[in-house]
Amino acid sequence: MSLGRTFAIALNGIHGELVEVEADIAAGLPMFVLIGLPDTALGESRKRVAAAAVNAGCPLTQRKLTVNLSPAALRKQGSAFDLAIAIAALAAAGDVSGESTERVVHLGELGLDGRLRPVTGVLPAVLAARAAGFGRVMVPIANRDEADLVDGIEVTGVSSLREAAIWHGSELEPADPVEQPVFVASNEPPEPAAELDMTEVIGNDEVVDALVVAAAGGHHVSMIGPPGAGKTMLAARLPSILPDLTDEQALEVSSIRSLAGATIGRELVRRPPFEAPHHTASPASLVSGGTNRIVPGAIVRASHGVLFLDEAAEFRSGVLDALRQPLESGSITIHRMVGTAVFPARFQLVLASNPCPCGLYGSPDEECTCTPIVRRRYLAKLSGPLLDRVDIRLTVRRLGLAALRASADPLDTDAATEGSRSRGRPDDVAVVPPRSSGELRQRVVVARAVAAERLVGTAWTRNSDVPGSWLRARGRRLPPSATAGLDRALERGALTMRGYDRTLRLAWSLADLDTASAPTAHHLGAALYLRRGIS
Repeated sequence: MSLGRTFAIALNGIHGELVEVEADIAAGLPMFVLIGLPDTALGESRKRVAAAAVNAGCPLTQRKLTVNLSPAALRKQGSAFDLAIAIAALAAAGDVSGESTERVVHLGELGLDGRLRPVTGVLPAVLAARAAGFGRVMVPIANRDEADLVDGIEVTGVSSLREAAIWHGSELEPADPVEQPVFVASNEPPEPAAELDMTEVIGNDEVVDALVVAAAGGHHVSMIGPPGAGKTMLAARLPSILPDLTDEQALEVSSIRSLAGATIGRELVRRPPFEAPHHTASPASLVSGGTNRIVPGAIVRASHGVLFLDEAAEFRSGVLDALRQPLESGSITIHRMVGTAVFPARFQLVLASNPCPCGLYGSPDEECTCTPIVRRRYLAKLSGPLLDRVDIRLTVRRLGLAALRASADPLDTDAATEGSRSRGRPDDVAVVPPRSSGELRQRVVVARAVAAERLVGTAWTRNSDVPGSWLRARGRRLPPSATAGLDRALERGALTMRGYDRTLRLAWSLADLDTASAPTAHHLGAALYLRRGIS
């Protein structure tokens, strides 16, 4: 037999496309030709495969070998095709069973010694193989646990090309036991750090309540306040009150982690991700991109979780404005010379910024040295179109001694009052027992269940995903008595049409938290209050 065939997967974003790997042996001088739009890393596989085959004890043919990756018009990237190319070549030479190789999808990078090295993107690749109707996939042994996360397909983990050839019917003797398989530095993901808890937040109860509303409906949040007010602390704890991911979401988040090169382990990611890029991040690192290979950026890695931009006013304006389209569509399409990739980007955006460059504007104790025009220019990086997509706007105040004493002993109201008076401030500290993230998360879970029941039969499960046209349609439109304040704000120009719809969604989230059948005038007023910015 001079023609061998097997299959591999070419990844485009988190989606994979089946690639038929054909190997043909013809008369002629020894030559290894690889065709089918391979990139540089894949083009180098000729030397890797040839050396690996020799050192594995199953050298390739000494005649002309042509390997075609079909469809030829699809660009192929990376080293994960090595195993498929080697197996197809061995099948063409009759060293392994061609019938066996045609039933298996192969993934893996070969070392020069013939061992298989782990590759990224195994989880989405196995999902694509299952979708293409295959019943078995062969992967490096270091990727076996990750591949096993996909139900409905058999996974074979091999440590070397020799072991793969034997599995396909080669008469080679088993490899020497001293040959150690290649694993990643740690085949298990690191132990997850203890999740931060809202009980650690001192004061700012109104802001915490606003974050609960944001979590219930998946709304975006902006926080402005002086340094040390607790903006970062609050944002970092928002994921702790979000519900666990559904099976579909967990599979998508785990696939993204696999593409990004993170270790998955034996379980899907079940908690919402949290991404906090530095303010010097480039548009490509935030949105997604790359030169030779399109890799997921921060907004993609934050899918079904939280994207936190600390010191948002320090980000370049172009970087911030790149978020506008993904915030609306929930996905991002990246066009590069090497191809086009579509990634999910359905995240909750949390912006945090100081009120001015010195951070002291509005402080009762220290004087701000920034001029009005400097303050305007500083916050102007947060453009109107971007802020129009942010549903909740909060002013976070720096807390004083009274709140600190109240948090140390919530029952000692006299100490809290004395602390307020000692700083010349009114006693405005509400002594509220600390609320745990578990308690707040349960409220969010109940509210989302109410929304999901209302939205059954639609493509949406969260209020933030529902289009305004659906909310304003006949039969679902709220009565004029409830929307009177909102209508006036739109008529005066205080709200855009987008802002009107987003305030409606916010009102539905408030109603869901109260388990109300529909938003009342009170819910609409509270939503408008959050939209305009609480202080």
